Amino acid sequence: MVMRHRSRPAVLPGIALAAGLLLAAPTPAAAQQMQMQTMTPSQAEVIRGLLPSVVNITSFVADTPATAGMNAGAAAVDQAPGRPKTLRGSGFVIDPSGVILTNHHVIAGAYDVQVMLSDGTTLPGRILATAAITDLALVKVDAPHPLAPVRWADSDKVQVADTVFAIGNPLGVGLSVSSGIVSGLNRDLMDSPFDDFIQTDAAINHGNSGGPLFNVKGEVIGIDTSIISPTTGSVGLGFAIPANDARYVADQLMREGQSHPAYLGVKIEAVTQDIAAALGMPQPAGAIIAAMDSNCPATKAELHVGDVVLRYGEQTSSDVRALQRRVARSVIGQPVSVTVLRDGHEHTAPVTPIAWPASKASSGAGSDAASASAILVPPDLGLSLDMLSADLRARYGLHMQQAGVLVSGVAAGTDAFDRGLASGDVILRMQGNEVGSPQEVQAAVDRARAQQRAFVLALVLPKASQNPGPHWVALKVTDGMNRKTP
Repeated sequence: MVMRHRSRPAVLPGIALAAGLLLAAPTPAAAQQMQMQTMTPSQAEVIRGLLPSVVNITSFVADTPATAGMNAGAAAVDQAPGRPKTLRGSGFVIDPSGVILTNHHVIAGAYDVQVMLSDGTTLPGRILATAAITDLALVKVDAPHPLAPVRWADSDKVQVADTVFAIGNPLGVGLSVSSGIVSGLNRDLMDSPFDDFIQTDAAINHGNSGGPLFNVKGEVIGIDTSIISPTTGSVGLGFAIPANDARYVADQLMREGQSHPAYLGVKIEAVTQDIAAALGMPQPAGAIIAAMDSNCPATKAELHVGDVVLRYGEQTSSDVRALQRRVARSVIGQPVSVTVLRDGHEHTAPVTPIAWPASKASSGAGSDAASASAILVPPDLGLSLDMLSADLRARYGLHMQQAGVLVSGVAAGTDAFDRGLASGDVILRMQGNEVGSPQEVQAAVDRARAQQRAFVLALVLPKASQNPGPHWVALKVTDGMNRKTP
């Protein structure tokens, strides 16, 4: 079996993140398979009553250069060029007229979709709408009778250790049930503006994609979407899009035929303890702006790179992804009051969200700065810096208008080295101010020391990163030993 993986960051050494890889290799049709030995009679009755709401989905995708990168994790029936790929996944009924919710990656690029009901009836499916950015899609079948829709749960009330049941088509064997618990919440797979995955140890395998994750009441708390595994099978790390997010997107797709997450045009990241220290904040709070698109709602509202977003509307949050979800759910075209911290003072401005641009990938939160350690902090922080020239821009693969200061070397064993700075990075700002020379970088370091701050804040455009775009790095300017730096 040949598996194709999406490009994803490593989670742990030897463990690859296989988000969206729950499509099954096609196998001969099998009878329903239910593993309910540990269920009570009442639980088993509830689960059996849910089976008519769950479907198996088979998609046929032409194996052409145009679709070579699509359907991540799919296994092909026939690898010969020009032959169709057959993908198998799951879905569930959300409207009795035959509307089915599934993952976008289950049907992406398909020229033919077949839907099998729990009684074995196979019907042609018609793709109604898709939302690639949230990996959700709607498929419609014309059944001879009304179908049984699921009931939704409030996924905000889900708690760790809640009992859950997954129903789907794992490995193409047929409709199957597995049970487990919620083993984690608010997981970030850097997948979309709604990233808030529910983690479960219920067995989820390739083919479960798009299937429902139920609570003990038989209500959908999530849609099975991703796994993390060192192999192609389940190791007890399955992930589901929360029901509230899935339902929000599905309702948009039903009403408008497309999903419109709201968009401000900023990349934000968490304010860590070190970043707070660099900004003179008594405690970490809010989310700091690391990058902004030109002519976006945030720039029109005169927000700045380096601003710390403290409140969005009337709500505060120290969770960057919660803020991203709040923005994504904003009403497009309706101004929202945003309060930011800038140069030690709060500023409030109305920002009017627009629809998420189709060309934009989701903006994930930046990584927290590395924890402090007893390492070297030389006067120049161990950084070799150069003015950007045409030759250096060409050598390091930068565009010819790139501004900033080039990092041409980082001394091993220094705090800057420990925090990930590397040759080819570009420092764009220091403490919120644009820099264009090594002297300006050093001046910012010296000012931070004169102000007796432990850190200086640098906005860095990395040469290579799993999270593209600039990010803030808090660099130590003292060694923490109460000594003057020579």
